[in-house]
Amino acid sequence: MVRRALGNHHVGPDTLLVTSDLAKQTESVTESVAEETDPRGELTGLVRGARYVLFDFDGPICRLFAGRPAARIAQEQVAWLDAQGLGDALTEAERADTDPHSALRSLGLQRPSSDLVVEMEKRLTDQELRAVPTAWPTPYADPLIRTWSAIDAKLAITTNNSPEVARTYLEGRGLSLCFEPHIYGRTQNLELLKPDPYCLNRALNAMGAAPATALMIGDTPTDLYAAQAAGVAFLGYARNEDKKRKLREAGASQVIDSLQELLDILLNRV
Repeated sequence: MVRRALGNHHVGPDTLLVTSDLAKQTESVTESVAEETDPRGELTGLVRGARYVLFDFDGPICRLFAGRPAARIAQEQVAWLDAQGLGDALTEAERADTDPHSALRSLGLQRPSSDLVVEMEKRLTDQELRAVPTAWPTPYADPLIRTWSAIDAKLAITTNNSPEVARTYLEGRGLSLCFEPHIYGRTQNLELLKPDPYCLNRALNAMGAAPATALMIGDTPTDLYAAQAAGVAFLGYARNEDKKRKLREAGASQVIDSLQELLDILLNRV
C-alpha cells in the first residue's frame, strides 16, 4: 500500500492502492521497452538468431598483414603496374589507397580476364600466402568460431582474399573443419569482389540458407554493402576508431570492438 503524504495516515480517497498484478504488468512493460531500445538486446537477438554465420577473413578472423603491412603491399601493386607502363590506369585516390585490392580491382574492371589481370591477381595471392605465417589472430576469434560451430551454427568464409590463403590460415589454427567446404574468396573475375554479393550468395546457396537466417561479420563498408545486397543481417567489427567511424558512416547499425561480446552472448554470460 502506498499513500501520499497527508500529515496524518488515514486511508481515504487520497490513498493510491497498487495491486501486485498491476505492479507485475508495469514491470513487464518496462522490461519490454528497455529491450527494444537497448542496443545490447538487439545485438543479443542478432547473434542468437543466426543459424548461418558468414565471416569476412582479414579483420574479423585475423590481421593478415600484421607482419607485412597492407599499405606496403598496395604500394608494391602500384609500382608493378607502373613498371608495366600502366600507372595511368589508376586514379590518384587508387594510387594512394592502402587496400591491396584497390589497384587490382581497378585494373580488373578495365581489362577483365586479361593476362595482365591474371598475373596481378597471382602476385597478390603470393603476397597473401607469404603473410600467413605472421598473421595475428583477432582476439577471441578462435574460441568464438569453435563455440558457434559447436552449437550447430553453419559457418562460412566470404572474403576478397584468396580462398587458398584463408584455407591455409585456418588449417594452421586448427579451424578449417569449422568452415569446410564453405570457404569463398577472390576469383580472377574481379568484378565479383565485394561489394558485389557474389561470394555471399555462393555461401548461402551452397549451405541452403535463407538470407533472413544468416549473419555476416565484416570490418569494411564493402562488407556491409555486400550483406545488404544479399539480404543478410550485418554486424560490424572495428578494431580501431577509424574503422568504427567508416562503418558507422556507411550505415552499419551494429558495430563492436571486441569479439568477446559475441562469445559472452553465446555462452550466456550476459
